[in-house]
Amino acid sequence: MKDNPEYAVKLFNDGYNCSQAVIGAYCEELGMDREMALKLASSFGGGMGRLREVCGAVSAIFMVAGLKYGYTDPKDKVIKQKHYELVQLLSQRFKEKNGSIICRELLGLEIKHDSPVPDARTKEYYKKRPCVELVKCAAEIVDEVLKEKEVGSC
Repeated sequence: MKDNPEYAVKLFNDGYNCSQAVIGAYCEELGMDREMALKLASSFGGGMGRLREVCGAVSAIFMVAGLKYGYTDPKDKVIKQKHYELVQLLSQRFKEKNGSIICRELLGLEIKHDSPVPDARTKEYYKKRPCVELVKCAAEIVDEVLKEKEVGSC
């Protein structure tokens, strides 16, 4: 069985953004085409296109939840509420472990948004950015919560 958190870390270290790394670790078991998953998540890196808003790894958690447990009937208020409860639980777990779900806060940045030019992935980049740990944490949370849902405790 694939170790999703470690696979997400590998994808991030291969150069994929935080959101792509997390959803990429799950696309196979979700039955989603890898290329489609990577394209879908490509806009969410750097807190949504380096706007430094919601962390891309967190956005990917929500995408995985939607692909696995999302709803399609806009009139079904019960399933919609249950899904939003799941999203809020995922967000809460990430925030409890990391202090925030906001990219700029996680990175300790003062700026509201950043240049659209991605940083080079150098040794210095990996030393100053907690992103690889956040990617791993996001995948661990997905694994935890999906396992809990499967046994009926969520």
